[in-house]
Amino acid sequence: MSEAIEHIVIVGGGSSGWMSAALLSKLLQGKVRITLVESEQIGTVGVGEATIPAIKRFNYLAGIDELSFIKATGATFKLGIQFVNWRNGQDDYFHAFGTLGRQWEWLSFYQYWLKLQQIGQASPLGDYCITSKMAQQHKFMPADANRQQSPLREIAYAYHFDAGFYARFLRTLCEERGVERVEGMISHVARNEINGHIRHLLLADGQTITGDLFIDCSGIRSLLLGQTLGVGYDDWSHWLPNNSAMAVPSATLSDIPPYTRSTAHSAGWQWRIPLQHRTGNGMVFSSGFLSNDQARETLLANLDTPALAEPRLINFTTGKRKQMWWGNCIAVGLSSGFLEPLESTSLHLVQTAIIRLITLFPDKRLCQANIDQYNLQAANEMAQIRDFIIAHYKVTERTDSEYWRYCQRMQVPDSLAQKLEIFRAYGRVHQIPDELFREDSWVQVLLGQGLLPERYDPLVDLKNEAQIHEFAATTAEVIRSCVEPMPSHSEFLARLAAKT
Repeated sequence: MSEAIEHIVIVGGGSSGWMSAALLSKLLQGKVRITLVESEQIGTVGVGEATIPAIKRFNYLAGIDELSFIKATGATFKLGIQFVNWRNGQDDYFHAFGTLGRQWEWLSFYQYWLKLQQIGQASPLGDYCITSKMAQQHKFMPADANRQQSPLREIAYAYHFDAGFYARFLRTLCEERGVERVEGMISHVARNEINGHIRHLLLADGQTITGDLFIDCSGIRSLLLGQTLGVGYDDWSHWLPNNSAMAVPSATLSDIPPYTRSTAHSAGWQWRIPLQHRTGNGMVFSSGFLSNDQARETLLANLDTPALAEPRLINFTTGKRKQMWWGNCIAVGLSSGFLEPLESTSLHLVQTAIIRLITLFPDKRLCQANIDQYNLQAANEMAQIRDFIIAHYKVTERTDSEYWRYCQRMQVPDSLAQKLEIFRAYGRVHQIPDELFREDSWVQVLLGQGLLPERYDPLVDLKNEAQIHEFAATTAEVIRSCVEPMPSHSEFLARLAAKT
């Protein structure tokens, strides 16, 4: 009898279900049967329209052509996130993708910037980052790999896209590869009487779906891992008190910016995600500080274009499942946990979950040590992203509402507290191997939120002020000259649209 996994059953469609099917069908080379069960009666959250640069690797691994993807999903390009009013209610800063400045010998660029800032000779940090400068001017072009030693080689970008269109695009791709889609509501999940594993799904129309490995993409309700298998949940609401979101589409912006915008309000924040055919908007808030009606009013009063529908309420609890793989069931996407979309990590967590599954792919014996390793890696990843998101709330000068005062006073995880203290001392960023958000991301956010280090790295003073000033000025000038001739983001999208 073969020990190999022969049949994978994915429960739930949407972005997470069809992303899972797309990557598995490609990487398993059609050797494993894949069935996806979904019901059109069950809606999807559908707010995951902004991504980070790693989505390009997912599309590549899944065999997805960029131009086809952009046309099918109404996609635009994303160079980072503009944060408005997060520091003191009257400010903005930009978290750009890619490289900040350029390293000089063994020190990162921003350490020299800290010296210049201290003596009053620094330009804004964004002047030293090509993607930030492009975003300021609403310009876009992809990286040019042939331009050695040029900032043009280092342009990092992601996408904004319609999550519903993306799921339909992936479904077509998957079905062409032999993935079987079964339409139906699950009425019962049968378990093995001996080990508790999932044996089969019973659908409302009487169909029985058996499988060797089940992937739970059922969203926040977590039908398999949470409801059926009873895997508990680590609640992180004391660190991230937001528990609701109000989402609404609005008309297309006349000038489409190549970035997401996050605007802080008195008790939460509002996203704006520009697509080609509409604009995605939403208000993330805590029901303990703001009512649903107040959130709706705040959202609608701060739209840049007319609303196209009534706002839709989404409730959630920030946190994660205590195990994301139990027995023969793996939770992927919102069924494994929820981190608010502040840094656009939702779809990235789907991607890493499936890649992790491939690297630790089991046979029917389901070795527990293998499962434990998966859970350890998944938990560490969630905790690292959690800390980065918490930092946006903890490091703030806002005291204009009880919400922001709570965020300032709250205790944070020891892992984050240590990172903040290290940065506060010398501007250094303590990094964990394989951490998603690297040094430049932490620097931009912590400086943007108002955490200025007490001193710069002492080794900066090995260079004199004139040398440092020339180094920084040259960096800024090269970036300016690279960005100046670029097409606007809207022009670049129009050129893509004209291609066949």
